[in-house]
Amino acid sequence: MPTPLSALPIRRLTMRDLTDCADLAEDRDWAREEHRWSLLLSAGTGHGIDDPDGKGLAATCVVTSYGRAPHGGELSAVGMLLIAGRHARQGLGRRLMTHVLHEAGTTPLVLHATPQGRPLYERLGFTGTGTTETVLGALRLPDPTASPVATRPATAADLPAIVRLDNEVFGADRTHILTRLPAFADRLRVAEEASTITGYAAAWPTPATDVIGPLVARDTDTAKALVTALAPGPDRPLRTSVDVRHEELLSWLKEHGLEPSALTTLMTYGIPELPGDRTRQFAPLSLATD
Repeated sequence: MPTPLSALPIRRLTMRDLTDCADLAEDRDWAREEHRWSLLLSAGTGHGIDDPDGKGLAATCVVTSYGRAPHGGELSAVGMLLIAGRHARQGLGRRLMTHVLHEAGTTPLVLHATPQGRPLYERLGFTGTGTTETVLGALRLPDPTASPVATRPATAADLPAIVRLDNEVFGADRTHILTRLPAFADRLRVAEEASTITGYAAAWPTPATDVIGPLVARDTDTAKALVTALAPGPDRPLRTSVDVRHEELLSWLKEHGLEPSALTTLMTYGIPELPGDRTRQFAPLSLATD
């Protein structure tokens, strides 16, 4: 007799599960993005439920935990909550999230909820604190060299300054993610003024698009300059996710060829607002890591 779904054990995912994670994403019409799964499983904690029929994974969830920053606190980001279509609406999502909440203890959580997932998170006690819009398309710029803000490729010597800036802006210590950025991203750039780094951003590949994120910048002009420097050519689509409070950047992206793709709700558990200075965080590394 098959094991009931409610009795299936939750186990830790490892890099050996990479292909099954990508298969599950594809089953739910998400991009495979094995590159991103590799980062998440190496820097975070993956939780999974094996399919009782031996068909890979029935459900996944990844938690990326961050340390305490000087002016913030500990924080964990929840992402990649995926349930195989053949097991949808059978309680696996609630079961995985209940497990995550138990393991988190008193550590606050943050996630980006789709319209379909938001009701579950609200029932579990998450509260909406903002909205993020994903835009997609070929970025068409009339003169990419016209930006008034200078940027340059990041070097290994820039990493301590990038970490300090990120800690201040994000409000939690993401050193273990940021130290993986040079290997993960195709391109990593900084904006600099008077020998002080005022912003940084990375571009990384998926099978269908290049993604820009994280994008941290002193102001909108700095964010535009970093996007301009990192954007692929007109034959390669670009994707990024921007806090809707950054209206000027979103309008600029849309004016230059990107189209709205999706809206997600930023939700928190255990804290009313996120730490740090969100006015300078324009785009997350990934919606799975905030």
